[in-house]
Amino acid sequence: MKILKTGALLLTAGLICFSCKKASSQNNVLITDKGWTFETTPSWADEFNVDGKPDSSKWGYDVGGSGWGNHEKEYYTEGENSLVKNGILSIEARKENVSGMNYTSARMVTKDKGDFLYGKFEIRAKLPTGKGLWPAIWMLPTDNAYGDWPKSGEVDIMEQVGFDPNNIHISTHTEAFNWILNTQTTTITNVPAATTDFHVYRIDWTPYAIRGFIDGEQKFQFVNDGKGAAHWPFDKRFHILLNVAIGGDWGGQHGIDDNIFPAKMEVDYVRVYKMIEK
Repeated sequence: MKILKTGALLLTAGLICFSCKKASSQNNVLITDKGWTFETTPSWADEFNVDGKPDSSKWGYDVGGSGWGNHEKEYYTEGENSLVKNGILSIEARKENVSGMNYTSARMVTKDKGDFLYGKFEIRAKLPTGKGLWPAIWMLPTDNAYGDWPKSGEVDIMEQVGFDPNNIHISTHTEAFNWILNTQTTTITNVPAATTDFHVYRIDWTPYAIRGFIDGEQKFQFVNDGKGAAHWPFDKRFHILLNVAIGGDWGGQHGIDDNIFPAKMEVDYVRVYKMIEK
């Protein structure tokens, strides 16, 4: 989702590849792919099987209308724009004035309720449609051990913008690899039914790499090159975020169509599987 975001995208050779060497080294620090696997039963999950407000033991909210570093136009509410019904979580963006902002939405977070170091993260979702929307399924560091964004990292499991609805972005951000330096690492996959059908968005996160998948097919890989936290801050706890932004530096590049509201991202489940240590 970015703390800051533009439309500039870069596919960085050697970091996004599916035939990388199985080990890399820097100053005798060897990073080896041990072929980690994951447990088959989720260690943390929400199946959204109980109607009403999302489970407060699993989800909190980022609240406010500060623009969130991206000049976004929505006010994120504390639960008013999220609802579970018939096994589906809906995050709904609306055109309504709250605290001086012309739109509302929700930004759900598992921080301090679900914080993870490594694992397989799987989310089945159907995305909203409409110019001006910017939905995301992503992860941020819980403790900011290496400093503020982008030093402590970010993982975008799925991003989409309403003016380009069928292109799905998977990204990682670090101090060395981010859009400000024009070095962010991203893959873009065309998913023609992203807004009409549910799809499974997933990352596998191990000490060696973060790999991104759509419907079980690998689309992305970011490898730990052994050069320290500026390149790889992904050795600390992260939490999950689900949100639908409105406008912003990327989502609002082509304006906002006020005829699309209400618009919603629907989520069938969120599942996290522990990595099996080797």
